[in-house]
Amino acid sequence: MAVRHQLIKRAPAAVRAVLSDASRYADWVVGTAHSRPDEGRWPEPDSTLAYTVRVGPWTLNGHTVVRRCEPPENLELEVDSGPLGTARIAIYVRPWGEHTFVIVDEHPLAGPGGTLHNAALDTFLQLRHRSMLNRLATVVENAPRELGARH
Repeated sequence: MAVRHQLIKRAPAAVRAVLSDASRYADWVVGTAHSRPDEGRWPEPDSTLAYTVRVGPWTLNGHTVVRRCEPPENLELEVDSGPLGTARIAIYVRPWGEHTFVIVDEHPLAGPGGTLHNAALDTFLQLRHRSMLNRLATVVENAPRELGARH
């Protein structure tokens, strides 16, 4: 289990606006080269986004399914990375004064990640989440102030 948190210096509505835009995931999810809405209306339950990961000359296409969405606080996703397996990623958005406290909680479900889940994998996920949350904070904090005003 890998759990990480980040204080983002914007209101929860601004964080929710970025999380609600399937085309923005590549802006903050580490390793994702491209993301786009796929099926349904993101982030409603069972909606999906498609993504591409590039590592050197290799590309991997996958998709993410919304399993649970309780706006504005909770978003639970199932990431399907094909041969690498699936993982549950929960994103919790909490007001913290005028800012937002974001918690990411990831658990491998199936495939090699689920089978080989150990402390070394959790350490890798912790490092990835640190970078991912820093990127999310940058995207949210540099967005126009009105971005979260309508959500």
